[in-house]
Amino acid sequence: MPTVAKGRSFFHKFRFELLVVVVMGVALPSLIAVSLDADALLVSFDLVESIPLATRSTASNSILGAAFCALASLLVLRRFRQYPGTQIAQSIFPVLAAFYAGFLGLIIFWRLEYSNAILLFCFLGTLIAHFAIETLWRDKGFFYCLVPGGEVERIRRLTHVPIMELNEPRIDVLPHGPIIADLHADLQPEWERLIAEAAISGRPVYHYRQVWETETGMVQINHLSENSFGALVPSFVYQKLKRSVDLVFSLLVLPIIVPLMIVTAVLIKFDSAGSIFFLQRRMGFRGQVFKVFKFRTMTEANDGEDRQKSVTLAEDQRITRIGRFLRKVRLDELPQIINILRGEMSWIGPRPEAVSLSTWYEAELPFYRYRHIVRPGITGWAQVNQGHVASLDEVDDKLQYDFYYIKNLSYWLDIIIALRTLRVVFSGFGAK
Repeated sequence: MPTVAKGRSFFHKFRFELLVVVVMGVALPSLIAVSLDADALLVSFDLVESIPLATRSTASNSILGAAFCALASLLVLRRFRQYPGTQIAQSIFPVLAAFYAGFLGLIIFWRLEYSNAILLFCFLGTLIAHFAIETLWRDKGFFYCLVPGGEVERIRRLTHVPIMELNEPRIDVLPHGPIIADLHADLQPEWERLIAEAAISGRPVYHYRQVWETETGMVQINHLSENSFGALVPSFVYQKLKRSVDLVFSLLVLPIIVPLMIVTAVLIKFDSAGSIFFLQRRMGFRGQVFKVFKFRTMTEANDGEDRQKSVTLAEDQRITRIGRFLRKVRLDELPQIINILRGEMSWIGPRPEAVSLSTWYEAELPFYRYRHIVRPGITGWAQVNQGHVASLDEVDDKLQYDFYYIKNLSYWLDIIIALRTLRVVFSGFGAK
């Protein structure tokens, strides 16, 4: 039996984290920067140009901005913890840097006075504070109390989750922690009374399926049912907003992507004979077939109609030398910006499959076609958790990741996928 958790102490609560971030990330760094006249020090080392040293306006603008960035990053990172498998420590730097970049952009646009030293010291202090919270004080996980009966057995299979199986329906002997039960099962009256009493007393009570989805990042569909907002179709409003973001972001990164594509095209041309690009028929949004644009990474082309040729195996002999590198760092996906601009794809969403594979999967896996309810993406929840798949069993797991994404479609989840995609690109995770 695992060690009984005694409850969430002050060190695991929001106000403690806020105190740490404000003191270590804003108050102390600002005090040190002003006391040492650190702006003058930076100028003396030629780290910044000569600027007016800390006046009341430069200090106040910088401290207020640093405080906003510290609080905003704390709220975002706390929200990230709700999603399974999210490595918060790996998200700290990019999240904080994004807020500081946005703040500096506002300062430059409005031509406000600011202190380089205060911002630099506060950035480093907030960074240290976030890492301290995650490594020293963060709770390592919930302690689940399982009510016997129904399908709660699935939670026992999650070996990484600390659990305690309840043997008697007495709330006064229970350790602090959420109660997990199959709320759709016909439980014994004494256990139903325990659940009701626990809920009345303010103790969290969760349906086992909610916990399983949260801990695995997967959704297994046995029948089509509504999502958390009571609808079968994901939010139309967010899908419209997501489409607008896709277009704006594509136009912004186009000047960066085009030179990369030119270099990649030259490498492909010199590496092997054949065309630079290849087009493949894939199943897309709302079950509509479209042609996906990619850089050629194999010696032979495949239009997506041959099921055997559409499957890429480990150490596939058809992959060219430069193609293996392009697939590892995902540069072969760059031409799909054309599909995004045309409205056929999104930056983030379930990966589109070749028509032949999609038809096969639809025949073998229940509700497979439901994944087409959102636009397919260049990267997605399944890609950052599982990588490339080939067998039918792996595709079934991938489908459960896709269903999780569809059910929890939100900008929070898209941000997490974007951050984890950076790790995938640099590590080559899941490439074949």
